[in-house]
Amino acid sequence: MNRPNDSRLFFLDWVRIIAFFVLIFYHVGMYYVSWGWHVKSPYASDAIEPLMRLTSPWRLSLLFLISGVASRFMLDKIKAATFVKQRTSRLFIPLLFGMYFIVPLQPYFEVVEKVAYQGSFIDFMKLYLQAYHGFCKGNECLTLPTWNHLWFVAYIWVYSLLLGALAATGAIDKMSAALARVLTGWKILVLPIAYLAFIRMAMFSAFPETHNLAWDWYNHAAYFALFLAGVLMARQHAFWAELETMRFKALALALACWLGLVIYFALPDHAIPDAMVEVARHTQRCVWAACQWSAIVAVCGFAHRHLQFDSAKRRYLTVAVFPVYIVHQTLIVAMAHLAKPLNLPPVLEGFLLVGLTLALSFGVVEIVRRVPLLQPLFGMPGKPRAPQGVPVTA
Repeated sequence: MNRPNDSRLFFLDWVRIIAFFVLIFYHVGMYYVSWGWHVKSPYASDAIEPLMRLTSPWRLSLLFLISGVASRFMLDKIKAATFVKQRTSRLFIPLLFGMYFIVPLQPYFEVVEKVAYQGSFIDFMKLYLQAYHGFCKGNECLTLPTWNHLWFVAYIWVYSLLLGALAATGAIDKMSAALARVLTGWKILVLPIAYLAFIRMAMFSAFPETHNLAWDWYNHAAYFALFLAGVLMARQHAFWAELETMRFKALALALACWLGLVIYFALPDHAIPDAMVEVARHTQRCVWAACQWSAIVAVCGFAHRHLQFDSAKRRYLTVAVFPVYIVHQTLIVAMAHLAKPLNLPPVLEGFLLVGLTLALSFGVVEIVRRVPLLQPLFGMPGKPRAPQGVPVTA
């Protein structure tokens, strides 16, 4: 194990790797909760929903922050135009490939379960390629083609284009220094929470989460801000060190807020008087924002303390997790649907889904890394890179 120079943010690589692994558990969990998803278990209930809420407010926000850090380190080495070209190659190509060759199994099994579609997968693909919008249940119709879980890749690509335009102005260094002067001490915790709470209260009702790029304005206000914060704070090493200092306070706040969210969502209908519904809703949104940022501070703070090292595992996993991300949800949806006739106990079935998803995903990684023609389709670099301490993909 190598102890690197402190200027290399290896700990963020480890955080990104762990976050993507957590995502596999989360998406397996989506099969078993009462929330809407592509396919649902006959055992679906609210039993594990409190555990799911432990990461819901902050998991993706953290990944956008880290993607911003990665983008800043790339921009330090290449011109803005080259950055845009490289990000398009590493993100947009896998996005298109994923939408037409990886994702379609998900909506296929979804319409089989939700609207009892009787056609074959080939029949479905003909409709998929025609942008068919006739798969409806109630007032909800499935939009085809779809990017499903790959919305994250689409958003990072668009944010990268915006960042390229900003970088061309030469303003990033000045903005970075200005933000670093503001985000010190207690303000590191309080100011981002205040911003996230404000936009959630002001925008979430009008623009709930849709992953529709053209209409997802609340998510853009949150995710692009965090992406840009990663860009601006990437080189501010005092900032990351201060996160380590406040890690225990941030963890305590995050857990307290999580408990508050669990209680709020567990309340029965009409438990809150009509006159207090709006107040309770806005309070919940403030608590959500506090959990969202304090958890990020805690995760980064503990990682800065304990994961600031390089290793062969880090170098392998840093490259591998993006292809794993591309294929993992399709594997979960397909295996969950196909396993239903086995009537396995849900705990056993859930662990099997996690294990098989990991095994098959890394099987794909091992194939892709050996076939140069496949590497661009999965956002995988063609040649090994020297350790850089920051992820180079999404």
